[in-house]
Amino acid sequence: MARAQTGAQAGAGRGRAADRRWLWLSLGPVAAFFVLLSGFPVLNLLGLSLFDVKWSEGAAQFHYLGLDNYRRLFTQETVYWAGVRNTVIFAVTVVVCQIVLGFAMALAVNRAGTAGRTVLTGIFLLPIVIPPIVIGTMWRLILGREFGLANAVLSALGLPAVDWLGNPDVALAAVMFVDVWHWTPFVFLLMLAGLEALDGEVLEAARMDVRGLWQEVRHIILPLMMPTIAITALFRIILSFKVFDEVYLLTSGGPGTSTEVINFSIYRTFFRQDQVGYGSAMSVVTLFAVALLVILARGLLARRRRDAA
Repeated sequence: MARAQTGAQAGAGRGRAADRRWLWLSLGPVAAFFVLLSGFPVLNLLGLSLFDVKWSEGAAQFHYLGLDNYRRLFTQETVYWAGVRNTVIFAVTVVVCQIVLGFAMALAVNRAGTAGRTVLTGIFLLPIVIPPIVIGTMWRLILGREFGLANAVLSALGLPAVDWLGNPDVALAAVMFVDVWHWTPFVFLLMLAGLEALDGEVLEAARMDVRGLWQEVRHIILPLMMPTIAITALFRIILSFKVFDEVYLLTSGGPGTSTEVINFSIYRTFFRQDQVGYGSAMSVVTLFAVALLVILARGLLARRRRDAA
């Protein structure tokens, strides 16, 4: 009997070892490919950030600078850090608005009838299917100072016109409004998927202890949706730090540095000023800052899950 048990355990151990070998053999090449695909550009950026790159007769000339590009970035640069400030304000503001609006839209669709769900979903998803270049052109026309629709509405109400994209006090808010309009449908989809995945029996049992929709949302639905909300917020914050299209198409970072963002600073340094090494240093600092943000956010989420358990 003991021999049989020992043999069974040995067979199970060999089976697990074979499964592990098969896992490494099947996933190893894919993992190595992705590490190479992401690791090589990062190493290339790190290397370029240590040089001043000039072009002569169609060939790149590399002059080693060591950490001078980083020293310049942290001691002399002003536009990039204005972009960092604007990007943080942009990311926090638009993500909060998108989470609130996306959740409300998902809740409305979840509670609507079959016909209402179809109509509302079609309306809500319309902005996300429009190409970015079309969105930029459309909103430049809407927010135009002289003939824009927004100022036409203000004029009809007897209010003065606003230079939405040319006034430093409102330009960033205008760009954030366009981003909220563009990306809230994406958040809506994630929220709707989270609502649809909730256990219906748990919801029905919990509804007996609350009165009214607000109490149900506050005490039942929101606690159950927190994992979805947290992951959605993290995902959108990462994407918001990569904002470029709206700024490039609407304001090009102006007026002044009022709508300057990180990616536009890097784009200008690389392609307009032809400072490859300095732009690489900006990219490396941005990359590690976003990576640190993701690590901290994941740690916080993991801690919350442990506390909840």
